[in-house]
This record gives sequence, C-alpha cells and structure tokens, in this order.
Amino acid sequence: MHRNYIAGEWAEGGDATPNINPSDTDDTIGHYAHASAEQVRHALAAAEAALPRWGASTPQQRADALDAVGSEILARRDELADLLAREEGKALSDARAEVLRAGQIFKFFAGEALRIPGELLASTRPGMCVEITREPVGVVGIITPWNFPLAIPAWKIAPALAYGNAVVFKPAELVPGSAWALAEILSRVGLPHGTFNLVMGTGRAVGELLLNDARVAAISFTGSETTGRRVAQAAVGRAGPMSRFQLEMGGKNPLVVLDDADLDVAIQCAVNGAYYSTGQRCTASSRLVVTEGVHDRFVEALVEALRALRVGDARAPGTEIGPVVDANQLQRDLEYIDIGQREGASLVFGGAALPQVDGRPGYYLQPSLFTDASPDMRICREEIFGPVAAVIRVRDADEALAVANDTDYGLSAGVCTSSLKMAAHFRRHLQAGMVMVNAPTAGVDLHVPFGGRKGSSFGPREQGRYASEFFTSVKTAYVQP
Repeated sequence: MHRNYIAGEWAEGGDATPNINPSDTDDTIGHYAHASAEQVRHALAAAEAALPRWGASTPQQRADALDAVGSEILARRDELADLLAREEGKALSDARAEVLRAGQIFKFFAGEALRIPGELLASTRPGMCVEITREPVGVVGIITPWNFPLAIPAWKIAPALAYGNAVVFKPAELVPGSAWALAEILSRVGLPHGTFNLVMGTGRAVGELLLNDARVAAISFTGSETTGRRVAQAAVGRAGPMSRFQLEMGGKNPLVVLDDADLDVAIQCAVNGAYYSTGQRCTASSRLVVTEGVHDRFVEALVEALRALRVGDARAPGTEIGPVVDANQLQRDLEYIDIGQREGASLVFGGAALPQVDGRPGYYLQPSLFTDASPDMRICREEIFGPVAAVIRVRDADEALAVANDTDYGLSAGVCTSSLKMAAHFRRHLQAGMVMVNAPTAGVDLHVPFGGRKGSSFGPREQGRYASEFFTSVKTAYVQP
C-alpha cells in the first residue's frame, strides 16, 4: 500500500485505488491510499504551521533542496520513465523526455530561488525610499491531471517551494504512481515537516476540501474547463478570504498548413502534434486547417505516415503510440469518432479499438483521421483528448486564419509556411498564448511561459520567471531614513 505524506510522516488512508497498466490491464502497479477528510485537514494544518519557517528560510536552503530533488529525478531517469510509461501509457521515449523535463524544472527553480527579484525606487516625496519585494503567498493547493503525471506536478511544486510557500498536493487519481515517487523524493531533502504534503484521492473528496478551506491562499489547477470553472467559483465564493487561482483547461489547437509549406515539415508537425502521447495533450493539434492547393497531397502523405506508426505497449521498443489512459477515455474517443461520421466527416484512417496488441489486453486505439470536416462539427469544436484529428479544407490564408481562431479555446496554434511574411502575420494574429511556426503545437521549453487565452487559461502564466507572478505576493514598503 502506497500511503499519503502528511506533516513529515507516511499516513495510512481509507480506501485505495489500484493503479492499472493501460498497456496490459492484467498488470496492477500498486494500490494507492485515499486521504480521508480528516487527513486532508491535517495536511492543511501542517502546511499552515510550516509556512513561517519555510518562508523565512534562506534562498540557499531552498535552492539546495530543489537541486537535490532535480538531481535524484535525473539520476533515476530510466526507473521513473518506466513507471510513468507503465501507469499512463505514454511511449517510453516520451516518458523519458518527461522525466528529464521534471528534473530540469526543479534545477531551474533552484536557481530562481536565488534570483527572487525586487526593486528599490526613489519616492516622489523628498528623502523617502520605496522598496518593492516579493513574499510567499501562503499555503498553495496543487491539483494536477493524469496526462503529464510528473512534469506538471514539477512545474507547479518547484516554483511554489522556491518562493517559500507550503504545498498540499493532490495528483490525479488515475495515475498516482509518479506523483507518489516524486513525494518520496521530496520527503528526503530536508524540508521542514508540513512544507510539502501529498494527499491522494478523488476530486470530489480531496479536491473539494482544498477548494473550500480558508487556509488555502492559492490554487493551481490543470484539468478540464468544466472543473476549472468550479475551481474559480469555489475560490471566490467560499466563506472567509478569497483564494487566488491559476487555471489551465485544455485546447482545440489548430495547425495551419499553407500552400507554400514544406510538405515533409508539415507532416512531421501534424503527426507529432496530433498523435504523439496518444493525442492526450492539451496542446495537441486536433484541427488541421489546410489550404486547398496543398490539401490533397497533405492528406495522402499524412495517411501514409499514420499507416507507418507503430501502436503498442508503451514500454516496448519501437512503440510510437501507446494506449489511451483507461477504458473511459477509450470509450470517449470512440464516441467522438462515431459523432464525426454521423456529422458527415469522412473517416479516412483508423477509428477502431484494438482489444489486444502483441497478445496483451489494453486500451489501444488506432490513430484516426477525418477529412471533409467543417468548423461547426463537434469534432472540430470539443476537446477529444485522444489520437483523433480532423482536416478542414480552406480556400486561402485569410480563411485559414479565421477558421483557426474560430474556437472557444486559445492555448497553442501553429502554421507551416515558407513565407516570412505569412509567418509574421500568423504569429501576430493567431489568438493563442503560444504560436509555433514550422513546429508542432505541442512542446514548450521549461524556461518560457506556458498558458493560453479564452477558455484555455486563466491567471498568470506557468513556468519560467513568469511563475513568480502567481506564487508570490508583491509588497510595497516606504522607508523614511
């Protein structure tokens, strides 16, 4: 039984969740205890009690702790990648990249702990000085999704700790193994007891307690838009002081392919962006907006590329597309494939579940591609979160831009073109927080801001130096010598 980590101790829970390998449903990775309501409240009390000591720690103490976490993650890269691939279904090559990113994130924020900015200004009043500093927000509740079970916790937990906050962390119930491994590492780097707490369980139980407790000064959430709205409502509607909140809630990201695009580059961008990580990325390019001059050649080449992809056990050599994460996600993907056909789109590749691959039962789905799609179809408006993409044919660049922006989301967008003029035009006018030119819509460096517009994001950006905007509070002080 894998236990919760509360106030510096490993605590037994009540119920437990079996962690099932989606590549082989006969394989149970372990059982992970659910925190009780009393244990969640204990974690919050412990975090509140630890906050003054950790908030007053020196930058070097925080840097050393975070650097130690990063070093151990990197030293155990193969082991942690195997666990991640086994529980989430991500191909082992992608899992290794995620572990590398998580380790590097902790090391980046170890450096940021030594570079917390401030300002000293002259006042408009004679003889007065103005000092602007950044201080910890307080107790931070962190709620993370299942699709990046190590990297997303890292890019929330590391800055929270770097800037002197205390953390209560609830990972996705579906993939607790990587989160537990990270908590175990954090338990051994000398943090004051209560500075970091792991409470596992469902969103309805554990998550609701975090949202409604006045001791939580800030909530950082990544997940669905529906749940994100509930987080926002709870943060501003609860009794006592309101909580600040940071929301990352998905996308319906376009990849625009113009007539002058390098076809090989466009295909590589589409395959990587739409299908790698089994399409289970909020930055996945599930809408392929293609001008009519290159449309037919693009579709033909993309079908050939999909035919060559190897679907298999996430940990098997050569696997490029693993399973989807569980039975519910597989059923959701199949329902959207059916919806697309009923709406009139043409399924030109894939669309079928594969009950077994290499003799193992799992949640496998063929990479699937629609053509003859229109912007008003549900498959072009709603986030599917699987290896399913739709091609929308457009007349020219102007229509391509209009269709790309015709969405309630605005996380990531891409354009493939050989024209510097078109590249600049799309960079300026795509309504997204992140724009890629001749590159996949998925994939953002760890030291740059991550986030979007419209229904994709709310609050300050994540990652890089921009993380300080959420995890610190700005104080202005006047000093009369």
